[in-house]
Amino acid sequence: MYRNLEECVKDLEENGHLIRITEEVDPHLEMASIHLKVYEAGGPALLFENIKGSNYQAVSNLFGTVERSRYIFRKTWDRVQNVVALRNDPIKAMKHPFQNISNGFAAMNALPSKKKANTAPFKEIQLTDLPSIQHWPKDGGAFITLPQVYTEDPEKPGIMNSNLGMYRIQLDGNEYEVNKEVGLHYQIHRGIGIHQSKATKQNKPLKVSIFIGGPPAHTLSAVMPLPEGLSEMTFAGLLAGRRFQYSYMDGYCISHDADFVITGEIYPDDTKPEGPFGDHLGYYSLTHEFPVMHIHKVYAKDNAILPFTVVGRPPQEDTSFGEIIHKITGDAVKQEIPGVKEVHAVDAAGVHPLLFAIGSERYTPFEEVKKPAELLTISNRILGTGQLSLAKFLFITAEQDKPLNTHHEIDFLKHILERLDLHRDLHFQTKTTIDTLDYSGEGLNSGSKVVIAAYGDKKRELCTEVPAIFENTGNFTNPHLIMPGVVAVEAPVFRDYDTAAEECEAFAQVINGEVANCPLIIVCDDSDFLSGSTRNFLWATFTRSNPSHDIHGVNSFYKNKHWGCDNMIVDARIKPHHAPPLLPDPEVEENIERFFDESGSLADIGK
Repeated sequence: MYRNLEECVKDLEENGHLIRITEEVDPHLEMASIHLKVYEAGGPALLFENIKGSNYQAVSNLFGTVERSRYIFRKTWDRVQNVVALRNDPIKAMKHPFQNISNGFAAMNALPSKKKANTAPFKEIQLTDLPSIQHWPKDGGAFITLPQVYTEDPEKPGIMNSNLGMYRIQLDGNEYEVNKEVGLHYQIHRGIGIHQSKATKQNKPLKVSIFIGGPPAHTLSAVMPLPEGLSEMTFAGLLAGRRFQYSYMDGYCISHDADFVITGEIYPDDTKPEGPFGDHLGYYSLTHEFPVMHIHKVYAKDNAILPFTVVGRPPQEDTSFGEIIHKITGDAVKQEIPGVKEVHAVDAAGVHPLLFAIGSERYTPFEEVKKPAELLTISNRILGTGQLSLAKFLFITAEQDKPLNTHHEIDFLKHILERLDLHRDLHFQTKTTIDTLDYSGEGLNSGSKVVIAAYGDKKRELCTEVPAIFENTGNFTNPHLIMPGVVAVEAPVFRDYDTAAEECEAFAQVINGEVANCPLIIVCDDSDFLSGSTRNFLWATFTRSNPSHDIHGVNSFYKNKHWGCDNMIVDARIKPHHAPPLLPDPEVEENIERFFDESGSLADIGK
């Protein structure tokens, strides 16, 4: 059980899970580029000892594999799973009170511990003393990517009414005053937003503390979706195996365990441009107005270490975060949404754009024709739950004669496409919210959703090669089979939605009635790329399409406000309003090879 990040680094190194990089490294693009290459190789955690422009060290890839995370939390993992399971299903504790006494004690012993302010092991520094890490060439500046952002409820102050979240922090660039301001990017559905709304109603600034580092448990706690009644601060203590140590200085909460602490305030209606930033969808999130935090003080421990990660087109280290969270929380979604067996946020599609789900279908077992009914009720619950509500595409079915697994993505899609009734099973929500980072919609946070709910007897045998009709479809060329029942075709560069509707209608008329065994057709810019791998298909299709605008159909129709078709066409071309994809800097890629050559610190990586 680690008291701080330094102990974790030492333990990882002694047991072969970490490499020190002793050469000087530039925080402008080089550190991120090295991290990406090591992560892709399945490599160890990295300690950057000699960072240009800073006297502090930085560590990355701590959570790069589930195995390493399990190792880090090996002494508390089982206990944490038991407590979370107990919180998810409190009736279990009532049924087996003696078996669960130890779990209750574990949670009680993890409650935060208040200390005297004068015992905090910090010195005051400037923000510019931190490593200034810029990740992607077009980023707006340097960012902190693993912060623990702490706020308290203005109506009920105190650590047990606090929120600990992970929202990226822009350190410089744009219009920020150096050492005086930082950008605070938080998305909709976040706890800090509720706190800021309450502070705004009181016409008061919201006090914010940003903790960086400390035991790895504290970092993970900032991203955990916890069951009701289990705070992030208690969970941090539970996972770390020791209570969260804190005090107050100048009215701000200070984590005694952190390596760095930044305190400050955000004021009502006070925003500045934040971004761009290379994000987890594989594109840049563009420049938008977000709250600006006015710095009060910045603190650091002696020998402080800055943890960071790099996000980009998945999979990345945050993919491992998701797997860790899933393993810890287990069946939480089953408890929250009755009738759900499984919900899988598809990482290859950027997590939020695409959900696969397995539910129950018990409403009308007496009917001969099996069709989605309970599944539609469950779908509404899924799309109304936390961050699942940011999804654009939800494919849902129920098991019948054999078990299904949403993580077997092609098999799962195949099962749905074999049973999909395109006249009946498409259900749209327009003018609604989507992920802040998703630029496929009509504006920031604005887009649409579609539920594709299929259940019942198999309706078709899916094509296993490109149907002949696709070889002669005018401007739609170069067809490729992606998987059974799904074909990709190239189309001219996207101009506007009116033109796209005309193009897709002309295409639909050509293939009219000819491809019943191909229910899903993807229109794209590069069908070779899209069909090159399952990962490419899922990423390009679902990050580049907005259901209400980009789904077209063969023989499409409206009946009593319901839309249906014979074949569904998804226009996954890049649109003018989309954010640019993330591309590395070739010069930087070449420069970092010195770390991987025979004399470099990373000579053994990838060999």
